[in-house]
Amino acid sequence: MLAILKKEINTFFASPIGYLVIGVFLLLNGLFLWVFKGDFNIFNNGIASLSSFFLLAPWILIFLVPAVTMRSFSDEKKQGTLELLVTKPISHFQIVLGKYFGAFALIILALIPTLLYVYSVYQLGSPEGNLDMGSTIGSYFGLLFLVAAYTAIGVFASTLSDNQIVAFIIAVFICFFMYFGFEGLSNYNIFGDLVYMENLGMSAHYNSMSRGVIDTRDLIYFTSIALAFLLFTKLRIQKQ
Repeated sequence: MLAILKKEINTFFASPIGYLVIGVFLLLNGLFLWVFKGDFNIFNNGIASLSSFFLLAPWILIFLVPAVTMRSFSDEKKQGTLELLVTKPISHFQIVLGKYFGAFALIILALIPTLLYVYSVYQLGSPEGNLDMGSTIGSYFGLLFLVAAYTAIGVFASTLSDNQIVAFIIAVFICFFMYFGFEGLSNYNIFGDLVYMENLGMSAHYNSMSRGVIDTRDLIYFTSIALAFLLFTKLRIQKQ
């Protein structure tokens, strides 16, 4: 598994993919938070808070994570190396985990530089240090678990087609539905009372963690989503 993980990371940084993913993520967040005028601009809000970043990041990651994971298995299938990979003396689930953690590590590397935002807002606060660190830490934990779920979905989507663009579109759709779809459905009563459906979506659990309260129900939810899609990935490989 470690060999596959190292191979995935080396592949990302041997090509422009890894640098492009990190650069695009930081550029988009930087422009919206510090340059573009609007609701996300920290200076316009006049409040020492990173709530704009934690509101914006999940939507950027909906597109960014699938861009990283779309080649995980689709590229192996297209090149005909998937059959060779599954004959190695490791289990199918170890192969899946190697691919998964390789993509997950790249997204984490993209998140690490955003800690500069925490330092900047901390210094800009009046008085200095006027930043809700509990909420900030909870939001970062929420992002980590959200990325874990997005990555599992993306890896699964890459097994559905040998075309990377198709895998990307499928992953974006599933991530979008899992993040916002249930919340959107809960606002309508066309199927009866769907108020509790909101809790099936990622958005509700992510927002709960963003308040600075780490609830085991939220941790179990994200862990279950990630494990479920990793299991689906394993079953797809076995079937193929």
